[in-house]
Amino acid sequence: MSNKLTHFAIYIDDLDRAKSFYQDVFQWGFQSYGPDDFLQIKSDDSDSGELIGALQSRTYAPLEEKIIGFECTIRVPDVAAVIEKVKASGGTILMPKTAIPRVGWLTKFQDTEGNVVCAMEQDGEAG
Repeated sequence: MSNKLTHFAIYIDDLDRAKSFYQDVFQWGFQSYGPDDFLQIKSDDSDSGELIGALQSRTYAPLEEKIIGFECTIRVPDVAAVIEKVKASGGTILMPKTAIPRVGWLTKFQDTEGNVVCAMEQDGEAG
């Protein structure tokens, strides 16, 4: 597919808190890269996990105010399980599990850093 998302950055205030949140919710792995307030995000915690994004301090933002940015959606196998993990990890559910007809189940939540994230469980029979 052309024009697919190849990298994303999540601006954060507290690196350890954000890392813990995303490990708990999506089982992502992380590796150091450069400065102390920047981590690469890997698709899983294995040595061969694909690099997919970065957790980075808001100090890297090109604006003085907080970055609002794109709303990204992460494909997950079970939206209900993600909702429980978000709650247990200190996030806030903004939209409960909602059917998107013929696409799947969507939830929107706020992470521990104030960012809005979506999780989608694909299901052609939803709705």
